[in-house]
Amino acid sequence: MSVSTEERRDRAGGPDEPPSRSGPRADDGPSPRPSRRSFSPEYKLGIVAEYEAAPNGEKGAILRREGLYSSHVIEWTRARDAGALDSVADSRRSENRRNRSKRSAESAELERLRARNAKLESQLATTRTALDIMGKAHALLEQLSESADEKNPRPPAR
Repeated sequence: MSVSTEERRDRAGGPDEPPSRSGPRADDGPSPRPSRRSFSPEYKLGIVAEYEAAPNGEKGAILRREGLYSSHVIEWTRARDAGALDSVADSRRSENRRNRSKRSAESAELERLRARNAKLESQLATTRTALDIMGKAHALLEQLSESADEKNPRPPAR
């Protein structure tokens, strides 16, 4: 059973209630900011099933009736095929919001730690290069010192 957009509007607002006005010339000031539409998993599955069952000439009529785009159906079909629409519940939405904020805090900390790690690795490379140069300079000075001792032997100490 599919429910059209008009039927959903009638149920929400009631048949006696006038349609809501939108736009800058509404009676009570500017209209509120439009909210993003969200669809239940049951609705998505119903539309996908109806769309796939419809002959080619009527698929566009389903999309126009529901106010959808073909990209919606494509995305929902992929989600259904991946199993994402099978066990989705509305209670998970609040969990997803909490997880997203937690993930964003974790990702910010992860980014900070990665930057610190890169800085420390750069400092380590610089230190290793400096130690390598110091070791070579020490070896060179030792060779020079030995060659100078061979040319000018020291007198024995008394």
